[in-house]
Amino acid sequence: MYNPIDLSKKIEDLVLKDKKRKYYRFRPARFYGGIATADIVGCNLRCKFCWSGNSVWNTKNIGKFYSPQEVAEIIINIAKSKCYHRVRISGGEPTIGRQHLIKLIENIYCDLVFILETNGILLGFDTTYVEALSKFKNLHIRICIKGIDSKEFTFLTGAENGYKYQMKSLEYLKDSKISFNIALVSISNDIKPFLDRLKDIGIVKIIVEKEKIKLYPQVKNRLQKEGIINYFK
Repeated sequence: MYNPIDLSKKIEDLVLKDKKRKYYRFRPARFYGGIATADIVGCNLRCKFCWSGNSVWNTKNIGKFYSPQEVAEIIINIAKSKCYHRVRISGGEPTIGRQHLIKLIENIYCDLVFILETNGILLGFDTTYVEALSKFKNLHIRICIKGIDSKEFTFLTGAENGYKYQMKSLEYLKDSKISFNIALVSISNDIKPFLDRLKDIGIVKIIVEKEKIKLYPQVKNRLQKEGIINYFK
């Protein structure tokens, strides 16, 4: 097993150069009714079902370094060309590289909604990160929670000590009044214990979407090697 906080520091050394960050793709996407997307390199989790495995496991050899201003310009231009009203960072863990992310959002026009897709671990580890993000009024955060509890989190990710930070991030976001929703990955048919836990921390009026795992060939092969493919069919 591994510690996501320790892994974050190792990945940061690989994907950051000054204030530049590694990205491997920029594209329009159909999600959210149409959104300009920057796909980032590197993550602090090793989820067994990850669809963007190459940018996660092959961090050293994929992508190019871009400044926050360069990334902002690219996705803004994509949004304009497609008449989109939303932009996002996806494909990896964008909270790795705090200064880069903050500067990037600062360069996004206020009339565009910036959707931050994250596992929330670094937000839950350091509440000042959430405080820094709370100044952006055009920000929406999509937190992808891995499992209904810490046991399932470890099963899905192979990591330890990360689930508590995921749950803490939800508390911090609620307290900071940042717009957010939850995407839940779970092989359990009963997510009521998770919903009950949300109520315990005062989160009741929130969208919880059950994220469906797509069995792309590389995902299917990885799950077969792990001997857990039947859990995801």
